[in-house]
Amino acid sequence: MKIPEKIAAFLLLALASCCALADDLQIGQLMHMLAKNKSGKATFVEKKYIGIIDKPIESSGELAFQAPDRLEKRTLTPKPESLLLEGKILTIDRPGKNRMTVNLDEHPEVAAFIESIRGTLAGDLSSLEASYTVALSGSEKNWQLSLSPKQERLSRIFKKILIGGTNSDIRTIELDQSDGDHSEMIITGSSVER
Repeated sequence: MKIPEKIAAFLLLALASCCALADDLQIGQLMHMLAKNKSGKATFVEKKYIGIIDKPIESSGELAFQAPDRLEKRTLTPKPESLLLEGKILTIDRPGKNRMTVNLDEHPEVAAFIESIRGTLAGDLSSLEASYTVALSGSEKNWQLSLSPKQERLSRIFKKILIGGTNSDIRTIELDQSDGDHSEMIITGSSVER
């Protein structure tokens, strides 16, 4: 290799390293913005596309988050249901049915899925990277995190989680399951306390 070729190779390597650092910096900036959110409330509309059903199943309700680890999803229509996550305990309430409590330590797949949302809300990149390959695209005004499971057990359940937003507000959550089913959640009317 001649000297000019060595210099060109070095410059290309340096340029590639700078680009990689810029990507990391963008993810770091997003996580920093999200970590400033101490609590928030929003409304949601969720559509679940299930292969054996012609039309999507639609539900709507309210979401609430309180840093570092409290997350609540209250479905109002078509049937009331409440999911409350505090730490590692998930409580499911459905009117007319027994309350169910789940310890996430006993269900690592559920824990990893929940952590994708809670980790994003908390701006906790290390938590996300524990279970996912994390990629960021877009700008501050219109970003999308792509979370692909690292563990084979998880990848048998779902292929990818896409979380999109504007600045420090999460606007969409999409889940692509390995069996072909898909869900999309649109989040609106958010109010955030920093």
